[in-house]
Parts: sequence; structure tokens; C-alpha cells
Amino acid sequence: MAAGQKSNTLVYAQAKKALDQMKYEISKELNIDTSPIQGDYWGYMTARDCGAVGGHMVKRMIEAAERTLSQQAVSNVQAGFRAGLANQQNQNTTNPNLNLNTLDQHY
Repeated sequence: MAAGQKSNTLVYAQAKKALDQMKYEISKELNIDTSPIQGDYWGYMTARDCGAVGGHMVKRMIEAAERTLSQQAVSNVQAGFRAGLANQQNQNTTNPNLNLNTLDQHY
């Protein structure tokens, strides 16, 4: 595809800067020479190098998404547990047979 033609549209334009930064960080970690890059044009880079950078980017984004999903799941379980405890405590105070304050009065 020639320079200037762009088939991809960004879903979140605010993420472009972060993704570009990630691209350069990963290429540095992989010891890939970024001197052929002109502006944002990576067309002079080898397909192997660009593929390695893109593959590592996808891997990190999947790891971040999995981490976020697992944190959400944990917080949902914790919230459900707290709600269940609160519900059980409310039931205990409305049931006179389980209220310790009235237990002495009955016996």
C-alpha cells in the first residue's frame, strides 16, 4: 500500500500516541534498528522486523486485557460476597429467633 493510503481507522484516536510509544519501546527491547523509519512511515523496515514488533504489541495488549478482565472478575466476586454478607446480616436482624438480644428473654 502506498504512503498516504490508509485503510485502518482508529477506534480510539487518543490511543495512537500510546501505541506509537509502545512500538518504539518494543523495537528498542528487540534491538531492532529504527533508523530507516521516516516520520511515522515504517515502509523501509523489513517485514520481519515490523512483524516482530507488531506481534509483541499484540501479545502485550492481550496480556493487559486478560489482566483487566481477571481484576474485574475478582472485584465482581468480592462485591457479590459483600452483598451476600450484608443480605445475611439484614436477615439475621429481622429474624427474632436469630437475634441474640432477644434470646435471653425467651429462655
